[in-house]
Amino acid sequence: MRFATRFPGRFLKRVLPRSLLGRSLLIILLPLVLVQVVALQIFYGNHLELISRRFAGAVAGEIGFTLDLLRRTPDPAERQWILDEARTEFEFAMRIHPGARLTTNKSRNIPGPMDDDLAEALREKIGLPFRMDWTSDPQSVLVEVQFWDGVLEVEAPRKRLYTSTIYLFVLWLVGSAILLFSIAALFMRNQVRAIRRLARAAEAFGMGRDVGPIKPEGAAEVRQAAAAFNRMQERIRRFLAQRTEMLAGVSHDLRTPLTRLRLALAMLPAGAALGQDIAEMTTDVEEMDRMIGGYLAFARGEGTEQAQPTDLAAMLEDIAASTRRAGAAITLITPPTLTLPLRPDAMRRAITNLIDNARRHARHVTVTLSTPSSRIAAIAVDDDGPGIPPERRESVFRPFESGAAGGTGLGLTIARDIARAHGGDISLDTSPQGGLRARISLPI
Repeated sequence: MRFATRFPGRFLKRVLPRSLLGRSLLIILLPLVLVQVVALQIFYGNHLELISRRFAGAVAGEIGFTLDLLRRTPDPAERQWILDEARTEFEFAMRIHPGARLTTNKSRNIPGPMDDDLAEALREKIGLPFRMDWTSDPQSVLVEVQFWDGVLEVEAPRKRLYTSTIYLFVLWLVGSAILLFSIAALFMRNQVRAIRRLARAAEAFGMGRDVGPIKPEGAAEVRQAAAAFNRMQERIRRFLAQRTEMLAGVSHDLRTPLTRLRLALAMLPAGAALGQDIAEMTTDVEEMDRMIGGYLAFARGEGTEQAQPTDLAAMLEDIAASTRRAGAAITLITPPTLTLPLRPDAMRRAITNLIDNARRHARHVTVTLSTPSSRIAAIAVDDDGPGIPPERRESVFRPFESGAAGGTGLGLTIARDIARAHGGDISLDTSPQGGLRARISLPI
């Protein structure tokens, strides 16, 4: 019983269109078709049937009247005069086949009420065996009546059995439905186009691309949403600019005393007693300077860089070459070329962070660039290190959670922030080499 109640809902979800344009047109089309069907039923079921019965009764009555005259007049000459008068007055072409017999009473009919109404009227008016043929002649209906001394053949014009207004009515129904549906489709397409433009702008802005303000178009609600998006875009740009300027000032203020400390340590006499202490203090100052640079890069988020077509395969080649010059063992597997819209400096930083993180914990690193589907590019960084337990793989993306072995705890955080700014993401898994696999997914 529960399956029976769920089945119609699931079926409708599969059948109904998913787009706003399709659903809007369906909402317009269904009532329109329903109204047209009701109107056609009213006309076809009442007016057309009434007219058809009247026309059929008139034709059957005239045939019956002619038969009565023929029965009363045995003279062949007078019978021919009656047939000529029927042609003139009733527009019937009549012929008598003396002594003939109907071979069959089966009629050739057409869909609709006209043939049934004419058959009913003939049975009522003449009461003799007959046969109708509606298919042989497109202009006439052939009626053969078996009477007392032969067969009367009657060719009745079709125009006397139906009204041409049925074609005008059907043409009006179909034409008006097509016209109204076309107007509605054109109007809804313009409305949906404005919504799609807003969605594309929001998606591009979320990927860090400067799309600029969009022009408000469409209905009042869509214009209001576009205007709100433009205001939001401007506020976010202003906030990022203010934050970057503030952090640049903070970085300068913090690095100034560090520079003085570094100079002071360099000018101290390098005696045997102080040499070890000076070296350790110099290392601490350099570590503090590196940490400040990492914090500033994380807070800035590379937000001022614009996306541009970038050969990701060539970028990975450069990063791998730099890593090898630093003495690390790295294997690179890439296609010849793969161009994507990227912020190159930001993406280079994200990939370098992942490789540096793998180098600190492993002896060998493998970087693989692939396209699992036509819409996704994937960069997999595999190592043979100890890896990360599955329960901690999500928490290490939080700031300062993964700091170890000389790290600041921001490498994975910055990398994921950059990947998501490009519309992708970073996930962690077990590497085929036994260590950790960090996988960057990017939209193509």
